[in-house]
Amino acid sequence: MSPATIQLHDLRIGYRGKHHIYPVASDLNASLYSGRLTCLLGANGVGKSTLLRTLSAFLSPLNGTITLLGKPLGQYTDKELARTLSVVLTERIDIPDLRVTDVVALGRTPYTGFLGGLNATDEEHVRSALEATGIPHLAQRKLHTLSDGERQKTMIAKALAQDTPLIFLDEPTAFLDYPSKVEMMQLLHRLSHSMQKTIFLSTHDLDLALQLADCVWLLDAEGHLTTGLPESLILDGTLPRFFCSEGIHFDPTTGHFSVIHRPTHSTPILTTGTGLPLLMLRRALQRQGFITLTSEATAQTQTAANPYSPQAAVTTNDLPIAKATTGASDPYSFTLTTSSTAPTQHYPTLEALIEALENGAK
Repeated sequence: MSPATIQLHDLRIGYRGKHHIYPVASDLNASLYSGRLTCLLGANGVGKSTLLRTLSAFLSPLNGTITLLGKPLGQYTDKELARTLSVVLTERIDIPDLRVTDVVALGRTPYTGFLGGLNATDEEHVRSALEATGIPHLAQRKLHTLSDGERQKTMIAKALAQDTPLIFLDEPTAFLDYPSKVEMMQLLHRLSHSMQKTIFLSTHDLDLALQLADCVWLLDAEGHLTTGLPESLILDGTLPRFFCSEGIHFDPTTGHFSVIHRPTHSTPILTTGTGLPLLMLRRALQRQGFITLTSEATAQTQTAANPYSPQAAVTTNDLPIAKATTGASDPYSFTLTTSSTAPTQHYPTLEALIEALENGAK
């Protein structure tokens, strides 16, 4: 394991008022490492931004210590800190006629001064940052003409041009569409590994963080911090306990969270088939308020285990059976058998099957 770049020891964070202290979290002990992407997760209001701003030296800790590259954070001068840590916040920069290359060049300010010109080394850092984030084609574009994803890449390029071993980001995927969120997280993961950067970010994108983070920090409502590999926190039950609540289910077979739909129909439906069509059939039925079971052999067990299932015993022979099939001529089709004595009905689309069920399969 690489040496820690930042260490928290008995850290207490919060705000100092004129007459009172307002603590947010206490007894925080954790470390960040180079070559790793670390994601800070937690509900709104638990103190994620407060922690990020404290580690960035925008706020002073109430107690405890923060050690940055072996030196107490409070002993850094502004110039030293600017050459060690770069920060990407969610605030938008809107300056008329400012080009992307001009924004990225601002990352060289700790080396040139605010009014200093760029030398060959500075210009090479700017070019390298544009290349690393995949936006050299945007260099001459005006900042206000960019999409949210392009703007966020520009700010990350600025942080790279600053040439610091640590980069902190406050919710870098906020306001992005899903493909852009994935691309952004993949970019940050790649940069942390290829450049051996310590990249630390706060996010609400749980699924992406669990798939792409090398380490996660979980900050709960009581101000307690738990850290570890995403997979380790899943295996020991920490993540399921941390995020599960009414309406949220953690699937231990996939490692993903899903929504639990409250049923509005009392009779469960047996679902059969294979692959994606079966998965989509079950998802559609559950969203429409139906309890779905996967096999006759386990129907009663699943019904008893479902917190929303009817309390009365279920006779599996009387349950409707919905089946998803694939064929040579059609990519998929669906059938519905409402009882052991009723004929099987065929439906060309999932919409038609759902409508038949809601209408009593008439």
